[in-house]
Amino acid sequence: MKKATLLLLCGALVFCACRKDPVPEPPSKDADLTGQKVDVSGFPESARKLFVLNEGGMGANNATLDFLRFSDGNYVTGAFKKMNPSVGAGLGDVGNDIAVQGDELWMVVNNSGLVEVVSAKDETEIAAIAVPTPRNLAFDDQYAYVTSWAGAYANGSYDENGIYTITDSKNPKGQVYRIDLKTKKVAGNVEVGYQPEGVACYDGKLYVANSGGISSQLPPYAYDNTVSIIDTKSFKVTATVPVQVNLKYVYADGKGNIYVTTLGNFWDVHSGLYLLRPGQGNAVSKVADYVSASALLGDTVYCIGTETEFDWSASSHSYKSWSVQGGNKKDWTLNVSAKTLYGLYALDADTFFVSDAGDYFNPGTVSCYYKGAKRWSVDAGVCPGHFAVY
Repeated sequence: MKKATLLLLCGALVFCACRKDPVPEPPSKDADLTGQKVDVSGFPESARKLFVLNEGGMGANNATLDFLRFSDGNYVTGAFKKMNPSVGAGLGDVGNDIAVQGDELWMVVNNSGLVEVVSAKDETEIAAIAVPTPRNLAFDDQYAYVTSWAGAYANGSYDENGIYTITDSKNPKGQVYRIDLKTKKVAGNVEVGYQPEGVACYDGKLYVANSGGISSQLPPYAYDNTVSIIDTKSFKVTATVPVQVNLKYVYADGKGNIYVTTLGNFWDVHSGLYLLRPGQGNAVSKVADYVSASALLGDTVYCIGTETEFDWSASSHSYKSWSVQGGNKKDWTLNVSAKTLYGLYALDADTFFVSDAGDYFNPGTVSCYYKGAKRWSVDAGVCPGHFAVY
């Protein structure tokens, strides 16, 4: 975790916008789906595209979708707008999560209050589903599950002495919405903790990481520190498990282990990785400190972190990497060079993609690493941070 996350939490205090009014355009018959050519030799033959969701800047309405076409090595930017020119100003405001489900690509557009569903084959829009301040996605055979901050916000201003004061706020508990995969309609919601983030589905249960990102701005100035466990059949919370403050991502390894990352409190509690064992009474143990980025591949969680995460003045950081399997840390080396490490994706045990957000305002980069060393880099959109493979 680095200053990028702190900026996001501070900047994301108002979540009431929707996609800007559409400016109709005729459909493009000749969308430019060529891009920068990169080396894709040796990639898995089963992979067709790597999708990259660029968050954009809060309030700038400039979230974008890129993809790398494995058949010819073209990295294509701005794919959603190119394939859907009549959809207003584009994808919307702040892309927050992305996942492939069958032949569909699901994207969470946080500040626009939308879950966008497009064809994974050609990026054309299938549905735009309204969900208040959505954050992250998970699936089972029937539903997509979406965490939501449920309209939480905090507005404030700085005085002449640089003191920031909250002037207006709303801090309801968060929700998890479920969306029918066939109808693309919301089919219910359930209350969880404050400002839920990541969610994972395993063995008929949802595991939801509650952050309390807004709660930390308001008296008594406390982050949430819990995982809410939801039974998918009854769609009710069956347990609430304390872990650590300001939880972020959740991974299910398919073998009964649930991993949760935390961002810490940006002061004296560092980011980290925790293990929750449902088969052992939801016992929680700490795996490691310092998790700037993480990714799940099979039953292994890959992590990259830096001990200098609270050094906001640093122009670069020295990153360390490791993997975790069954709760045990294992050797894994990725020689990352990034100004602002923002996202990680594991294609296979040798191939990883890393996003660099740079200064958060200008286009960032996506880099491919093979067997620990950088293979290539391409220019992406603003704040590239989320990956999915089709």
